[in-house]
Amino acid sequence: MSKPAMALALAASLALTASASAQQVRILGEHRSWTSYAADDAGATVCFAMVKPDSVTPTPDGYSQAYIYITNRPAENISNEFNLVAGFAFQPDSMATINVGGQSFNLFTQNDAAWLDDTGQSEALASAIRAGSSMVVEGTSAGGIRVTQNYSLSGATAAQQSIGAEC
Repeated sequence: MSKPAMALALAASLALTASASAQQVRILGEHRSWTSYAADDAGATVCFAMVKPDSVTPTPDGYSQAYIYITNRPAENISNEFNLVAGFAFQPDSMATINVGGQSFNLFTQNDAAWLDDTGQSEALASAIRAGSSMVVEGTSAGGIRVTQNYSLSGATAAQQSIGAEC
């Protein structure tokens, strides 16, 4: 499993267990559309900010909930790692895009997940998210349908500050 896939799996599992095990995952804050979390993983703290889409058009067959995560893992010297769980399977070998405030970033996809194609753009994307008001993710489903997800950035700055302070 690749490092981004492991990070996504960890973030997803932490988010899913947040309500089941409050001692393992701590909610750092609820910031309008975004929520920030911290968790201890093998003695290292991992922090992430998460948002759900406001809309998904059209809704692909088999759609489940989508999430975007921005993750800090200080023990690995990683900050502002972008992860998307789309809620549907992407077309194999396809790319997706994220647009924030007129800036476009390419995402590579694998199954129902996507990450920045160029991880060197992590800080630029995190900065665009803090400065913007909305972001749009576009990708092609396994069934060949172009899907658009719209996300609010209301609270994104506070959520990123929250995880930055903890991690």
